[in-house]
Amino acid sequence: MKTMNFRWVVVTLVAIATVINYIDRGALGFLWSEISADTGLTKDHYALIVNVFTFAYAFGQTLFGRIFDWIGTRIGFVLAIGVWSLATMLHAVASGLAGFSILRGILGIAEAGNWPGATKANAEWFPIRERALAQGIFNSGAAIGGIISAPVVAYLFVYLGSWQAAFIVIGALGFLWLVPWLIVYKTGPAKHPWLSAGEREYILTGQRNTEANVTATYAPGSAEILSRKESWGVILASFFLDPIWWLFILWLPLFLTETYGFGVAEIGKYAWVPYVGAMFGAWFGGLLAQSLIKAGWTVNKVRKSIISLGGLIMLVALLMTIKPASPMVAMLLVAAILFGFQTAVGNIQTLPSDFYSGDSVGTLAGYAGTAAKLAVVGMNFLIPVITEDSYAPAFAVAAALAILTVLSVLVLCTRIQPLSPRVAGSAQR
Repeated sequence: MKTMNFRWVVVTLVAIATVINYIDRGALGFLWSEISADTGLTKDHYALIVNVFTFAYAFGQTLFGRIFDWIGTRIGFVLAIGVWSLATMLHAVASGLAGFSILRGILGIAEAGNWPGATKANAEWFPIRERALAQGIFNSGAAIGGIISAPVVAYLFVYLGSWQAAFIVIGALGFLWLVPWLIVYKTGPAKHPWLSAGEREYILTGQRNTEANVTATYAPGSAEILSRKESWGVILASFFLDPIWWLFILWLPLFLTETYGFGVAEIGKYAWVPYVGAMFGAWFGGLLAQSLIKAGWTVNKVRKSIISLGGLIMLVALLMTIKPASPMVAMLLVAAILFGFQTAVGNIQTLPSDFYSGDSVGTLAGYAGTAAKLAVVGMNFLIPVITEDSYAPAFAVAAALAILTVLSVLVLCTRIQPLSPRVAGSAQR
C-alpha cells in the first residue's frame, strides 16, 4: 500500500479522536438531569465536578505534553484515549460526588493529551506549508463534536434506556478508534512502510524552513524552552485566547436561558449553530495559511496576519454580541466569534512546531494548554460575579482577551522561524 496522501489519513484519524473526545466530555452535562434524579446530586455538585475536570484538564496538558515527547505519538495516543475511554465507561458505576469527581478528574487528565498529541503528530507528518491546514482539520473535530454530541448522547439514552448504558457505549467508541490507529500509525514518516518515496520526500524536505535555510532541529529541555520569549508568546496567546472558546462551551446554555428564557427544547434548536461557524473557521484558517505560503508569503507574515485577522473578527463580533437583537442574531454572532477563534487558534497551535523540533513540540504545547485551561478556571469563577444583570460584561472581557491574544504573538514572537541555541550545543537534550 503506497500513497501520496497518507498524511491526510493520519490527521483524519486524529480529528475523529477529537470528535470522540467532545462526545465523552459532553455526556455528563447532557445526562445530568437523569443522573441527578437517580443520585440526588444537585447543580452545586455539578459545578464542583466540572471544576475538578477543568483543573485536571489544565495540568493534563503539561503532563501529556511530556509523555508524548517521551513515548512518542503512536503509544501516546493509545495511552490517552485508552484511559479517557475507560474513565467514561466507569461513569456507569458512579453514584455520588466522590465517584463522579474522581472519574471526571481522570477523564480531564487523559482527554488533555489529545491536544499536545495532535500538535506533535502535525509536526511529524506535515511540511510547514500545510501545518495550519492540518491543525484546522484537527480542530474541526472539536466543532463537529460540539455539533453532534447532544443528538448522539440523547439518541443513545433513549435507545438504551439508561444513562449508565449510554456512558458504556460512549466510552467504547474510543476503544474502537484504537483499532485503525494501531494499524495505520506504525511509525513516523521517515520509516513508515506505506508511504511512497515521493510523499516521504515531500514531508521531510517540506519541514525545512527555506526562508531561514535551516531545519527545525533545536530540541531544548523545559528550562530552555521557558527561557525564550517566543515560548511565552505561545503560552500567553493560549492563556488569553482559550477562555473565549470555553465561555460559550460552558455558559452558552445559561446565556440563552437567562437572556431569552429558553428551555431545553429551544436551547437544542439554537445551540448547535455556533459550532458550524467554528468548523468553517478551522478550515478557513488552515486553507488561507496554505494558500499564502504557496503564494510566497513567509511563515512569519502568514501566522501573524491570520492570527490578527482571527482576533479582529472575534473583537468585532464580541462587541456586537453585547446587545444582540434576537436569539438567532445572537447565535450568528457567536458563530462569527467561534469562526474567528478557530481561524486564529490553528495558527497559534502550529507555533511550537515553527520554533522547535518534534522532541520539544509536545512539551511547549502542553505548557500552553495548561496555561489556557487555568485561564478558563479563572473565567469560570468570574462569570457568575459579572453576569448578575446581563452577559454584556462577559463579552466585553472576552473582547479584551482577543486583543491581548494578538499582542502576545506580535510583541513576543518577533520572528516566527526555527530557533537556535544561544550557545551551540548547550541546550540539546
